[in-house]
Amino acid sequence: MHRKKTTALFALALGLLCLGAGVQAEDVMVEPVPGLPEDFIRGADVSTLAWIEECGGRFLDADGRERDLFAILKDAGVNWIRLRLWNDPVNPANVVVNRRVLSKRGDPAGGGNNNLERTLSMAKRAKAAGFRLLLDFHYSDFWADPDNQRKPQAWIRLHGRDLEKALYGYTLSVLETMKDEGCFPDMVQIGNELNGGMLWPDGKTWADGDEETGGFAGFTRLLKQGARAVRKAQPWGQRTKIVIHLADGADNDLYRWVFDEVTAAGVDFDVIGLSFYPYWHGSMDALKANLRDLTERYGKEVCVVETAYAFTEEDGDEQGNRFQIYSDEKHGYLPTVQGQATAVRDVMAAVWEGAGEKGLGVFYWEPAWILAEGAGWRTGEGNNWENQAMFDYQGRALPSLQVFNRVYGNARPEITAKGFETPEISAVLGSAPVLPAEVKILYTDDSLEAAPVVWDAHDFT
Repeated sequence: MHRKKTTALFALALGLLCLGAGVQAEDVMVEPVPGLPEDFIRGADVSTLAWIEECGGRFLDADGRERDLFAILKDAGVNWIRLRLWNDPVNPANVVVNRRVLSKRGDPAGGGNNNLERTLSMAKRAKAAGFRLLLDFHYSDFWADPDNQRKPQAWIRLHGRDLEKALYGYTLSVLETMKDEGCFPDMVQIGNELNGGMLWPDGKTWADGDEETGGFAGFTRLLKQGARAVRKAQPWGQRTKIVIHLADGADNDLYRWVFDEVTAAGVDFDVIGLSFYPYWHGSMDALKANLRDLTERYGKEVCVVETAYAFTEEDGDEQGNRFQIYSDEKHGYLPTVQGQATAVRDVMAAVWEGAGEKGLGVFYWEPAWILAEGAGWRTGEGNNWENQAMFDYQGRALPSLQVFNRVYGNARPEITAKGFETPEISAVLGSAPVLPAEVKILYTDDSLEAAPVVWDAHDFT
């Protein structure tokens, strides 16, 4: 980060940190990222879009005019779209929570209901609007992540070679369909957040107790079948980039553990994909260090394929939200429109500074998941992500969406201190307390950064 540093003289009893989370702002200040290439990925995962529209959701630009989402994103500087794909997103059984049936067997599962039909329709719209496309295969009927890698119901009894054939055939069929429809993806992600493998237990890389799993051998065999299908389907003369994606983007030990095995097995891939949510996954410095190590160790390109930050702590419905304020020992961001823009800018800077030309870019996860009745994270429940969208609760584009344009240019805003975090200090009566050498300064871009502090002299005797 290149903010104007501040060393100040503070009285022990003073201190102020404004934590108000205003929903709108007139404008945002964004410090350009020096040297950022024009083709750097400034992407958006908008997988819930089709379902939101089916539920009546509409999008407004910054001037309050209703427009197509892709047009709004294009004007804001977004150049790539990411879409997830589930095999058959319907409930295999009734979904019951606290003895209440949320949805019934055979109902749409929710979370965008990203079957091939919906994903294909969005892919065609994205391509028609001039975007490049990343397709994210989950190989599941619903969310696949580090804690959930469930097989699709249609594959539940498949194992070994039969499962590998199913994965290959499904991947090839989807990609051939997209090619026929004129929306073949520019990058393909083989699985989603594969920290512990995929299609459990056959492709699970760790075991719970006496559980029998396929280990890395089973995992890498499945990856190879996905990659083989991509190479078979890719248009003549085109090399489609293959992404292998993990979560916890600042955890270098995890990435070495997985990718040492993946590369040793000879899996065909081009890009290491990372999820990096600052409030879950660690510091920007750790992300940058991991990116640098990955590019040097494996010689692959890297891309943050998921990130997000909140523009408010206020809940737009009664579902509750998944967001936590990010604050470590050195850095942090307020949950404001400005803080959201700064956090996204800093992730882009970390990718470029950490990986250089091998740093492809960043995708913001679900910036358009606005409030629309019925468009919840699963059928029967609400939206737990609306405060991390880049549209307000009326569907109007926030100023923070302009971060994708503002990271370019030579005009550097003056970013100065506007307050500081009050330190917690304890002392024994009559004894001098141990005062911190640093406090966190709140800057006008709603970032927090530790800075040295000089304390007033005081006689405590």
